[in-house]
Amino acid sequence: MSKVEDFLTLEEEHEIISAIQEAEKNTSGEIRIHIERSCPVDDLFKRAMEIFHYLKMDNTKQQNGVLIYVAVDDHKFVIYGDQGINNVVEDDFWDSTKNVMQHHFKNGDFKQGLIEGVLKAGKKLETFFPWDQSNTNELPDDISKGELK
Repeated sequence: MSKVEDFLTLEEEHEIISAIQEAEKNTSGEIRIHIERSCPVDDLFKRAMEIFHYLKMDNTKQQNGVLIYVAVDDHKFVIYGDQGINNVVEDDFWDSTKNVMQHHFKNGDFKQGLIEGVLKAGKKLETFFPWDQSNTNELPDDISKGELK
């Protein structure tokens, strides 16, 4: 599967977006997913930081954005959390979230892996950044795709 458009069906994308909305329902945190064909740099984490900045995820009021970055052809992904969330989660939280996702990915169930990762991140965001009446959805819930410069 080499085309980003073929990675998920439209129905699967809608289910993932619903999971993002569900995960963000009780938190001020923001979760995004970005999918591209391959990582254009050697360092996947560095690329996730670039995408994080490009999507303006570093502009959230409480620095509580979470990006799940997937490079389809490379068969790699990374979870990148902003400083606010990174400062409060356990040291192994992102690794444990990645492991849950990877289990599904290895079985070819990318939709479920992404949903599980989103919901797990959402629960943790809810713990440390609960929703209150002043919260607004600071970022879109859609899945961004393609190579961004």
